[in-house]
Amino acid sequence: MKKLSYYILLITVIAASCKKDFLDRYPQTTISPELFFKSEEDLKLYVDGLLTLPGTGNFLADQSSDNMATTGSIEIKNIMTGSPSSQTITSGWSWTRLRNINYFLDNYNNADVDQEVKDHYSGLARYYRAMFYMGMVKRYNDVPWYSSAIDPADSSSLYMTQTPRAQVIDSVMADLAFAAAHVRESVPTGTPDVWAVKVFYARTALYEGTYRKYHTELKLESTASSFLETAKSVAQEIMESGNFALYNTGNPAGDYATLFTSQDLSGNKEVILNTPYDASKEGASGSNNNSTVFGDYEQSPSRDLVQSYLMSDGSRFTDVPGYKTFGFVKEFENRDPRMKQTLAYPGFQRITDNKPYVQRLNKNFTGYHQIKGYYNSSTDGTILGSFDFPAYRYAEVLLIYAEALAELGSITQEDLDKSINLVRQRAGLPGINLSAANANPDPVLEAKYPDVSGNNKGVLLEIRRERRIEFAMEGYRYDDLMRWHAGNLLTNIPEGMYFPGLGKYDLTGDGYDDIILIDKNSDIPSEDQKEKNGLGEVLIYYKAGSYGESVTVYLRNGNNGGTMVTETAPRQFIDPQYYYRPVPYTQIALNPNLVQPFGWQ
Repeated sequence: MKKLSYYILLITVIAASCKKDFLDRYPQTTISPELFFKSEEDLKLYVDGLLTLPGTGNFLADQSSDNMATTGSIEIKNIMTGSPSSQTITSGWSWTRLRNINYFLDNYNNADVDQEVKDHYSGLARYYRAMFYMGMVKRYNDVPWYSSAIDPADSSSLYMTQTPRAQVIDSVMADLAFAAAHVRESVPTGTPDVWAVKVFYARTALYEGTYRKYHTELKLESTASSFLETAKSVAQEIMESGNFALYNTGNPAGDYATLFTSQDLSGNKEVILNTPYDASKEGASGSNNNSTVFGDYEQSPSRDLVQSYLMSDGSRFTDVPGYKTFGFVKEFENRDPRMKQTLAYPGFQRITDNKPYVQRLNKNFTGYHQIKGYYNSSTDGTILGSFDFPAYRYAEVLLIYAEALAELGSITQEDLDKSINLVRQRAGLPGINLSAANANPDPVLEAKYPDVSGNNKGVLLEIRRERRIEFAMEGYRYDDLMRWHAGNLLTNIPEGMYFPGLGKYDLTGDGYDDIILIDKNSDIPSEDQKEKNGLGEVLIYYKAGSYGESVTVYLRNGNNGGTMVTETAPRQFIDPQYYYRPVPYTQIALNPNLVQPFGWQ
């Protein structure tokens, strides 16, 4: 059954803790490696215990990016608004998972099985090791490379300094190349097969290639193109396999949303790796995020994201005269259909309501609500907790292919038509015309990404727009900003809806007012004294004013209107320091051979 493999027994052999977080002990177990690693079942049991899949938590992961305003304690926001140091940023330097992976790789050859069996499971372990190290490199740049579990008596390994990034990444790519050559195509549902491995291989190559190209502090620009070539080649291999296709029934108003509102994605040809959920299973974690993705709990979509969506005819919203002062209803008119499948729109109705939802406004929030990851089909808790998550999508492969070729300077119209233009076609938008895009780059995107130059500037900017829109609220945006050397965009405090001033406003798009903004010194009348609209509905009252005043809606210019203000604490992004994190102070106290990256103390 499709759900069965997701609930794999996690064996105690990988549950050990790490003394002072060094890799100085084998996983605690009563079974020695000589006795345990004997059969394919042993190898499977151990590797199944290493399983890690992206899940519905990714619907909350854009809080670190310019896609969201957030009231949460988000690391990068705290860094930009505080006084960060190695004594205040103490998370992340954990090696327990790597020790568990390396313990397997040290011992799997003991099994009395065919080489193909050994290669499959060791390929999966090396895939997991590559994932682990990419996370560490993204965070710290140079990190110690450990290819095996450490003997507690080996002080030279315990107290080694960091391995240079280039050497670590070479090992990561070697792990992924091995995994791509040996992991099986047929595996239990909900576990990575060879195609999932190749998606991560292409993703990693694109990340490293663009990171090296745009981050001159690494002095690795000359090596960027080889990674971009790998990204292109691996993505092309996936495309040419014929195994995958975008989910497209010819319904641009709903096909995209289907990917995030389905209880069973196992047969969807766009989903290369599926994370299945089944809340009916005893002890199973569910996928229900309804109370966190929608409304005003921690996160709310930014107006900058709203303005990034194209018009339905493919033209730029930011070219429309007066767009900066459009209200909520006007903003949603004739836009990319994915916008209404990602954000609550005028007229959106929840299954729990008998009338259209009126956007709830609150201080520190933008007024926009997310519906990607919000399941509006039932009120049954088991059903709400049993929606699958598309961990790896074919759309990403197409966009990796297009971006790698554009960065290499070799993209053609044919390349666009078989990659990114298929994604736009699914959304009901016209495709990118290479010549037209490069002849007329979007000035708004040019300002966001000043590092982009060359003959493919216009098309590269549109590819970046497409990644932002297609993967909004799926946890991609922060990594994209980091690899593009666009951290400075995070200094822009997210803003919300625009209101020209106090007064009545229609938020459902039916032509009748729904809310009224009143002065902070006015009293909200009793329920029987409140105004009603032409439908007989009582208006919702909000006190509006400037940030910090005793009101519910903060407006940029107080009673004179403006965009909704979410916060005012100044942000700074120190380049290149804030692209990385410090090694925790306690770790350097334990191992003085470790050094801090790029100015951290």
